[in-house]
Amino acid sequence: MTAYPTWTPAPPPGIIPLRPLGFGTILGRSFAALRQNPRVLLGFALVAQTVVTIVAAAGIVATGFYAFGRVATLEPGDDDFDTVMAGSIALVGVVSVLLGLATTAFSVLVQAVIVREVAHAALAERLTLGGLWRQVKPVAGRLIGYTVLLSLAVAVLVGILVAGFVLLAQASVAAVIVVVLLAIMVTVPVSLWLSVKLLLVPAVIVMEQARILEAVRRSWLLTRGRFWPSLGIIVIISSAFGVLAQLVTLPMSFLTTGLTTVLSPTGDPEVGGVIALLVGLLVTEVLVVLLQSVALVVQSTATALIYIDCRMRREGLDLDLLAYVDQRDLPGAEPGDPYRAHVGRDLPRWAPPVRGTAVPGFGGPAAPHPAPGYPPTAPAPAPAPPASVPAPAPSPTTWTPPGGAPGTL
Repeated sequence: MTAYPTWTPAPPPGIIPLRPLGFGTILGRSFAALRQNPRVLLGFALVAQTVVTIVAAAGIVATGFYAFGRVATLEPGDDDFDTVMAGSIALVGVVSVLLGLATTAFSVLVQAVIVREVAHAALAERLTLGGLWRQVKPVAGRLIGYTVLLSLAVAVLVGILVAGFVLLAQASVAAVIVVVLLAIMVTVPVSLWLSVKLLLVPAVIVMEQARILEAVRRSWLLTRGRFWPSLGIIVIISSAFGVLAQLVTLPMSFLTTGLTTVLSPTGDPEVGGVIALLVGLLVTEVLVVLLQSVALVVQSTATALIYIDCRMRREGLDLDLLAYVDQRDLPGAEPGDPYRAHVGRDLPRWAPPVRGTAVPGFGGPAAPHPAPGYPPTAPAPAPAPPASVPAPAPSPTTWTPPGGAPGTL
């Protein structure tokens, strides 16, 4: 044994550098993070979303068969026909809304697991699905509650707008057109603004164990000054997957229509044409569900990275993450969760020092006065002229003409 500390290798890097992130870094790492833990980010998300979507669709279809099967037993002229029809439509609508809320709530839980995974991947850590769920489970109720409240608020707002349009339609069609255009011009920017301001609410609930109102306040604060980068990232990811979905569905639609035409050229509902149509629709829906699942993973990853970046810029989270990485591998060290170390810390904004004031850590004059100058120096003497060189004395020159005797001049 030696008293000197032993050498330890540097900790492996995470999926992001531990410093404030740029626009391109967040956008690129949102896709690159899929390679970090594909079993959780791709396997769990794809399987869970696919199963939930299929179950919800099957529930709606089964409810429709049951509800409208009762209508099929009645004639349009019966006394109970209108009542049964209205009840069937209401039943299918209620079941669709409930299953839609359940699907959305489950998607939020999947997003929470992905956010936790990205937070660990930033520190070069990889947890199992069970370990991630144990961290998400205490706040699952808050996530579902926030989702239900947000969905109800949107439904109430849409209902108010629709009721207003119906009332205006009874008065004047021109007024409805004008109001609809104005509503679109106001609703679209307000919706985008609110979607960004509330973007980090699930991440705050998961990472900070915050309650719903506190998470809303924190998301509102963290996105201050980061609105446009956050909006750009979300819009680019959504647009990319929207275009990709169109590139998948359009060829499948053309292929399905072509096969149906070939198998049933006369337009009669033959068995081959019906089977081709159903298979084409099923394959298209499966591909769309897979794309939506991948889009959910990428958007959730981007949300987690935006949350980390906002906290780095506002609260110095990068300092806590670096300290955690340095202490994590020390023998006997048990550092706590760095994401909950200094929640809400307000770091002073850096500003260049004022001229004449002392910089922290260095001495300097306290009052703004000029620094003492050097004493004046005497002017340098003028250079002396160079000494004259005497001309050389004349010397005899001996010259010998060609072909003659030497002579002296």
